[in-house]
Amino acid sequence: MLGLDSGTLILHLGMSGNLRVLPAETPRVPHDHFDLLLDSGFTLRFNDPRRFGSLHYTEGDPREHPLLKKLAPEPFDAEFDADYLFAITRKRRVAIKQLLMNSHLVVGVGNIYANEALFRARIRPRRQARSLSKQEAARLVKVIRAVLAMAIKVGGTTLRDYVGADGSPGYFRQKLYVYERAGEACRNCKTTVRQLTQGQRSTYYCATCQK
Repeated sequence: MLGLDSGTLILHLGMSGNLRVLPAETPRVPHDHFDLLLDSGFTLRFNDPRRFGSLHYTEGDPREHPLLKKLAPEPFDAEFDADYLFAITRKRRVAIKQLLMNSHLVVGVGNIYANEALFRARIRPRRQARSLSKQEAARLVKVIRAVLAMAIKVGGTTLRDYVGADGSPGYFRQKLYVYERAGEACRNCKTTVRQLTQGQRSTYYCATCQK
């Protein structure tokens, strides 16, 4: 969110969007969609190869905007703890991976990181959410935070067209245990990594390491 004199600008980066501060005269490149000219002579430029990002302006409380109003806690929020995750999984038959990607329950766990967190927590992605024990919920919260923190540290995960704000790729892909490794040996036990589809998204897991 960017506070303006007359309102607030809400930017959703989508899957591949990034913001860069550049001299205003910098030539635009493919997928540059928006420039916010600054008094300093620089511009805040929004680039989004996949066009999943969006730009919104509101004069009201930005927290009440439809894009933000119903969002759940983020993994690094104090509210997102073992008690919270255990509570929202009760009575839910949905697969745990799909629950983790529901932004009305937890925000910021995308497909790559849901796959990786479930592997490191030793939980199969198709397990019903309600089947998790309190101990498993605590372990999953811990590894979700660890996976995201590691990804942030190395600049995210570059798969095809993602780059960071400085134009550099993310290097978390080098640390992936299961994502896009179908048919390859599990890095832990050498069992072949499997792939399936959940909610139109690819899921990867090890049948030996994850229960």
